[in-house]
Amino acid sequence: MSPAAPSLNRPRRWDVPFSKDMSSAEVQNLLMMAPFCDMDPKNFPRSAQLNDILKNDTRLRVFKPGEIIVREGDYGTSAFMVMSGSAEVVLSPGLPPSMVGRRDPARRGLLRAIAQLWANPREDEVARRDERSGTVNPRYSESDAAPGVILQDIPRVLSRQRTATITSGDVFGEIAALSRMPRTATILANADGAELLEIRWQGLRDLMRYDPQLRTFIDGIYRERALLSYLDELPFMKFLGPDGKRRLMDATQFETYGDYDWSGEYKQLVHAGATAAQEPTIAVEGDYPNSVVMVRAGFARLTQRYGSGHRTLNYLGSGRMYGFDEIAHNWREPENRVALQHTLRVIGYTHVLVIPANIIEEVVLPAMPAAALPPPIAAAGRSRAPFAAEPEPGAADSRVSADVMEFITQNRFFNGTETMVIDLDRCTRCDDCVRACAETHDNNPRFLRHGPIHKNLMVAQACMHCADPICMIGCPTGAIHRDTFEGNVVINPASCIGCSACANNCPYGAIRMVEIRDRKGRILVASDAQPIQKATKCDLCIDQYGGPACERACPHDALKRVNLNTLDDLVEWLQR
Repeated sequence: MSPAAPSLNRPRRWDVPFSKDMSSAEVQNLLMMAPFCDMDPKNFPRSAQLNDILKNDTRLRVFKPGEIIVREGDYGTSAFMVMSGSAEVVLSPGLPPSMVGRRDPARRGLLRAIAQLWANPREDEVARRDERSGTVNPRYSESDAAPGVILQDIPRVLSRQRTATITSGDVFGEIAALSRMPRTATILANADGAELLEIRWQGLRDLMRYDPQLRTFIDGIYRERALLSYLDELPFMKFLGPDGKRRLMDATQFETYGDYDWSGEYKQLVHAGATAAQEPTIAVEGDYPNSVVMVRAGFARLTQRYGSGHRTLNYLGSGRMYGFDEIAHNWREPENRVALQHTLRVIGYTHVLVIPANIIEEVVLPAMPAAALPPPIAAAGRSRAPFAAEPEPGAADSRVSADVMEFITQNRFFNGTETMVIDLDRCTRCDDCVRACAETHDNNPRFLRHGPIHKNLMVAQACMHCADPICMIGCPTGAIHRDTFEGNVVINPASCIGCSACANNCPYGAIRMVEIRDRKGRILVASDAQPIQKATKCDLCIDQYGGPACERACPHDALKRVNLNTLDDLVEWLQR
């Protein structure tokens, strides 16, 4: 066994601040401005004092006229407050990707990809050490000034766009920062430029946690700004005019089921052998259809009575509707009314929008052409073709057997956008996938060829890059985050402090804590004589040509990365 290296300072939350240039004088200036001047420092704990949050989790940024601040479709991890100047929000139809600088992310060149096979260290998890500070030297840190995209001739560019102006004191970007969702609009600095305070999400989270007024303020703008963009995802919104949309927005209610941090509860349920009947219900089969439910975040299970129990027909993710078909049927055939055909159950944490049936009947259905209405339900009290060849929203998917559907749903695998599925009938256990992963990651494989099995299908313990990455919730530094461009869930080793929050939160066992070594193979030890650890997981070979090395290396087509938010990828692969 290699001897231990000299002791180091254990990494802490703010070892990598948001900006190295944030001075104490600038922090004091912020404390004299709203909303920070209205915050009571006594409400903040010693571990996260208001001054420390502003110094380490914020940065001041100056944007030139026409420079893009945030870009629609990017995954954001920070919010902004306008300090001076103004910015323009592009609402519709939106700027083309080429104009706002969206390009494919940089990949390793061919020579570098080949060279890494010889450059990999012999020891596991090698890190450099800064002898002067006694800390692990980060391989990279967050940039204070990423290269910006500047649009020329702003009036001409925006002449065909519907826009809104935001000015001093306005806050934006909080929705993407807190919900782990993509940016909903492109925002650029106006003709005079803009100075902004950028707050990374973990700082914003703590400010909201310890200041009730800020939390109320953020919740208010979340509802005001997010609601219309969410409702616009519904297919019938295109038939409504401004008045109809306003009535719909005024009547819509936000509802939340389950726990935001649902991982621990989920693990307990799995250990206890929980069934669908033990999950909280949003709506129950056989009840009167009194509202349309739209899933905004998380997932819901669609079940139907089967004998003395329930069978899972489908799962609904973000943007999917429940209850609309029954309301439309009853509106067109009032003499032949039907009840709800399925039960909608909570899986983990589910955030929904609820639109009352009377608004659907008064505003939505009269505005829709007959051809756009869903067909009538076959007979009162009976589902309309729940196992149709082409599944409709809210119906079962006949392309996947009921037991496979139950396996996916019971284990919450539908959360994964890049789930590693292995066909055990084809897999020869050669471990080429593991070796390819190791060669791509400094001789350290980032997954285990092990996991839950159903018949010939295994879901391996590899990061699934979830639609709702619960692993990010408890990270105190934001080390685990979404890649801005593609949304892959990655870990920044520079800001990882080894707290294990992400590994404990991951419901799928896909994150592991590993001991870090120096280049001589010695384990790096903290001043308390305990080894320094970092979180590691699959990064989807984000900088490699050709995508995940594990998938490319399989000689038997036994391994596939599939998006289980929908079943299309899985069905195509199973039927290959």
